[in-house]
Amino acid sequence: MGIDGKVIAITGASGGIGRATALLLAGRGAIVVLGARREAALAKVADEIAAAGGRAAFRAIDVTQRADLDALVALALERFGRLDVMVNNAGIGPISRFEALRVADWDAMIDVNLRGTLYGIAAALPVFGRQQSGHVVNVVSTAGLKITPTMGIYAATKNAVRTATEALRQESKYLRVTEVSPGFVATDFAGSITDPDVRAQIESRKAAFAIPPEAVARAIAYAIEQPDDVEIGSVVIRPTAQD
Repeated sequence: MGIDGKVIAITGASGGIGRATALLLAGRGAIVVLGARREAALAKVADEIAAAGGRAAFRAIDVTQRADLDALVALALERFGRLDVMVNNAGIGPISRFEALRVADWDAMIDVNLRGTLYGIAAALPVFGRQQSGHVVNVVSTAGLKITPTMGIYAATKNAVRTATEALRQESKYLRVTEVSPGFVATDFAGSITDPDVRAQIESRKAAFAIPPEAVARAIAYAIEQPDDVEIGSVVIRPTAQD
């Protein structure tokens, strides 16, 4: 099918990688169903898509609430009759060193990055099972490929998703499953960091060599646009200058 005409749900779609992915896919003919916590920002993305001649629906969701992911998939079915791709993109990164004991931040990353992705998978699988087709795209991180200080819990949540993604791929013979691992991307990732020193370090590195979110959107589009019998299992995309 390529991309044209596919119904694609995207979490974390109000900004960053999610927004860039929504705009790119809609521009290539996809019907996008957008979810995020910031309803006003979602509406702006949907309006931009509509102004360019595309089709979009949106719903304010919190990925830590399973019912919200079910509602996002239900919106796709109610408005467009099917769901072809689930892009689990929502994530946060309030990173810090272990000794800082920012346990509330650890809990938040587990809830959003891991549980939120699993809830997205759980919402989409019954639909994909009835259709005997579908595609799950999980946005993980290069932080799980090269472990560094301050990234421990964040990388752990992303690697948990990486493991679940591979198991899901092996379990299904009709479902395409893709993990996309971005490196430093010019998003508001640092906005969730509660440690001021770590936040300053991340902002400095971002300013030095981060790639635009559109680069990651193109990688996601590449995986989606393949023929139905071709699965792109893993894509790593990062700045050339990144260690």
